Amino acid sequence: MSREEPFGVYVHWPFCRAKCPYCDFNSHVRHGGIDEGRFLAAYLRELSHFATLAPERVVSSIFFGGGTPSLMSPRGVASILEAIAEHWGIAEDAEITLEANPTSVEAENFAGYWAAGVNRLSLGVQALDDQSLKALGRMHTADEALQALALAKRHFDRVSLDLIYAREGQTARAWSEELARGLDHAADHLSLYQLTIEEGTPFAALHAAGSLRVPDAELAGELYSLTQELCDAAGLPAYEVSNHARPGSESRHNLIYWRGYDYAGIGAGAHSRITSDSTKRALSTIKPPESWLAQVEARGHGIMSDETLSAEDAAEEYLLMGLRLAEGIDLARLATIGGSALDDDRLAVLESDGLITRNGSRLAATHEGRLVLNRLILELAA
Repeated sequence: MSREEPFGVYVHWPFCRAKCPYCDFNSHVRHGGIDEGRFLAAYLRELSHFATLAPERVVSSIFFGGGTPSLMSPRGVASILEAIAEHWGIAEDAEITLEANPTSVEAENFAGYWAAGVNRLSLGVQALDDQSLKALGRMHTADEALQALALAKRHFDRVSLDLIYAREGQTARAWSEELARGLDHAADHLSLYQLTIEEGTPFAALHAAGSLRVPDAELAGELYSLTQELCDAAGLPAYEVSNHARPGSESRHNLIYWRGYDYAGIGAGAHSRITSDSTKRALSTIKPPESWLAQVEARGHGIMSDETLSAEDAAEEYLLMGLRLAEGIDLARLATIGGSALDDDRLAVLESDGLITRNGSRLAATHEGRLVLNRLILELAA
């Protein structure tokens, strides 16, 4: 690990106004209210602890995720950014992203987030028609989403929007029209996710009961290919399986994850990857927010797991994450991490099948390979 490599900080705000029925993230609703001051003090304490685990780094990206971090006050966001700068230092060109919902109440804080130091907003639009938004459990309308997007673009130079496709009853024509509308309003980045049925969610129960039907694999593949075509034509090609950007506007924070660099994750249920003495550690914190809070107040951090990754595990993780990227992985770096190279005969077979490409020391999945990415990774890791 080089001190010159990118280093990120992820801040998890685990609270939402309502839990979306498709979501399996560590997010929670607290109708009785949240003591933000108490949680903020815990964030600052945990940041101090993580600074001792990863000293002498310069932070190149910060990401406020959730949950719904736009429920945090701008003052709270500013305090966390000040603490990060105090413990590590923040690069002059650092990317500082905050996820936001496009309700009018949260949009009122956009100017405050910009003043606090946030320079990139990720807006959870999810759909551009009211019926779909209601089915997805969202609390905004399509018009409110577009108004919030316009407001975000007035305050922030960089804005991303999320959409979910492969929804129940969605046809290729309907998605084409919706995505075209999204591209008309897009700034420089889109995250476009196929709806997946996650275990333990209300959607999973509905799907199991036959009350929710999502597109079959053939239609889902068609929707994915259509997504690539429309985004390519609009000048926002896929740089990752679900993410599209104008060249130079890729999410630098997410690239830290996908390229296998280090990051510190703060807050309930956050994950970290920290390298020290050439050994990579995988850390995670307690998921229930109040339990995390109590441990931070008692011990200075909410860490519940601190595992040293073997060379094989670290290499497999780099393979798993890196092949999501259009740029792929560096085979020489993979061999350095894992201590051995991939089997050349297996690579030749996958290349002849049109699933991967090799260019010098780089290996990448093709469009066809990304359609069967999980199987491809299993083949390579075998």
